[in-house]
Amino acid sequence: MKQLYLVRHAKSDWTMEGLSDKARPLNSRGHNDAKTMARELKNKKIMPDLIISSPAIRAISTALIFAEILNFDLSKIVINKTLYESGVKEYVKCVSEIDRNIKTILLFGHNPVITAYANSLTTSFAEEMSTCCIAGIQSNTNDWNFFTNKTNQLIYYDYPKMHS
Repeated sequence: MKQLYLVRHAKSDWTMEGLSDKARPLNSRGHNDAKTMARELKNKKIMPDLIISSPAIRAISTALIFAEILNFDLSKIVINKTLYESGVKEYVKCVSEIDRNIKTILLFGHNPVITAYANSLTTSFAEEMSTCCIAGIQSNTNDWNFFTNKTNQLIYYDYPKMHS
């Protein structure tokens, strides 16, 4: 059995002029939301075997906050360049190449592709993922290469406004 938790990066800061999109950091709400959502996973005893992030600063920052709260070794976070300014095809390829011994993954990315990817994996998901939203999807497959069809099950759905 495999579990993939798709996490849209937390709220970013748009106030710093001159920064590229990729370099935008989290704002204070983003930091707080990431801590809240990471604690929710920890309270539910959801612990990743692997964390993968887009190379954008806001995605990496969100992943680092989750990793700290979940006691995941920060040095083992994988930065995947193809998850920035990409499409569902790149997300599918990223996940399909993961070692079959990995059971639970947290993947940090961006809209609209992360929502589109969630929708491609299960028929029970249809809404747009808000910032720091988490969609957990489970499959009975033993190989990430087969984690690509609509027989998967949505097992977790949470977002910051559920906790305010």
